[in-house]
Amino acid sequence: MKPFPSLRLSLVAQVGAAAVIAFAAGLHLGARPVSEVPETPITRVLEDQVAAWNRGDIDGFMAGYEVSDTLRFASGGDVTRGWKSTLDRYRNRYPDKAAMGTLAFSNLEVTPLGSDAAVVFGQWRLTRGNDSPQGLFTLTLKKNAGRWRILQDHTSSAAP
Repeated sequence: MKPFPSLRLSLVAQVGAAAVIAFAAGLHLGARPVSEVPETPITRVLEDQVAAWNRGDIDGFMAGYEVSDTLRFASGGDVTRGWKSTLDRYRNRYPDKAAMGTLAFSNLEVTPLGSDAAVVFGQWRLTRGNDSPQGLFTLTLKKNAGRWRILQDHTSSAAP
């Protein structure tokens, strides 16, 4: 019989849980625009997406997504699978800078799921000449080869 095996596991589990809680507490970003939250590798992905979008650069915006056939983008009752299909969806829906408008993310909440995965909740708003659509998003990000990328995106629109 090994001495105190449950005590060792319990201590390891407690230390691991404390580290995850401390990490999560440091990344809970509250209700602030993305430009006002502490920069982390995860928020940098979102900042880069906003900057690319506001330049009219859909390809740059898509750099925040994992280039994979397993990418899942859900919005408006539809699910698009794969990076290329998601890129095509964006290009069709936003054919020019006027259609793209100016994007802003706010009210970000980053929840780490470990050292290489996280969930981000937030709000988005487009400001365009004739309207200002807005809504919520939930992203699942994964760190792969040292880079954070979006694997799943569920974006909804608020009623006008």
